[in-house]
Amino acid sequence: MVSFIVPAYNEELLIGRTLMALADAGSALGQPFEVVVADDASTDRTAAIARGHGARVVSVQNRQIAATRNAGARAASGEMLVFVDADTVVTRAAVRAAIDAMHAGAAGGGCLIRFDGDVPLWGRLLLRTLLPLYRLFRIASGSFLFCTRRAFEAAGGFDEKLFAAEELAMSRALHRQGRFVVLREVVTTSGRKVRAYSGREILGLLARVILAGEKGIQQRNGLEPWYGDRRPDPGS
Repeated sequence: MVSFIVPAYNEELLIGRTLMALADAGSALGQPFEVVVADDASTDRTAAIARGHGARVVSVQNRQIAATRNAGARAASGEMLVFVDADTVVTRAAVRAAIDAMHAGAAGGGCLIRFDGDVPLWGRLLLRTLLPLYRLFRIASGSFLFCTRRAFEAAGGFDEKLFAAEELAMSRALHRQGRFVVLREVVTTSGRKVRAYSGREILGLLARVILAGEKGIQQRNGLEPWYGDRRPDPGS
């Protein structure tokens, strides 16, 4: 069994396309799969849309991404876990490569990402800088991270002290459980934060987090792009 786990908060605008892509990719695998949406205190139609697409919805009240990912994993039945953000569209190729990697003995991994639509130059440059680092240090983005159930449990799941960068900590934890791979396949994630926030705002936030160290990501304050009021996407 393959379990796709989708953490979501007020994602009624984008989660439908995410779930359609997962259903298509899952159907092409030729083995049982399920989609679990961990709905974290949404006040819109996220849960209803998810159920309409055949997903199993787990309702939580965390407003914290690591805890919500873990809640989805606890509810899932699969021995192979694929965490996909609610604003991310997977491909058959990326999902197949992830499952093949786990069948071949990988404890976990990730893949490359790209933004949808037009994004500012600074956003494109930031992504071009990050992607080689993901491959060099074998780190998965939060948009698409996969692992075996055994490795997930041995790693202790996502670190619930963290309100951001939990995928980086999980990548490091999975390294200790076995082989961790970053696939060449690509998934498409929303560029809405890059479009809605200026380069000065995002780069300033990153600088503050780096200076503060882990303490900077152990609270919601200062992490407005993820936990503040969602700004409209200028590209929508």
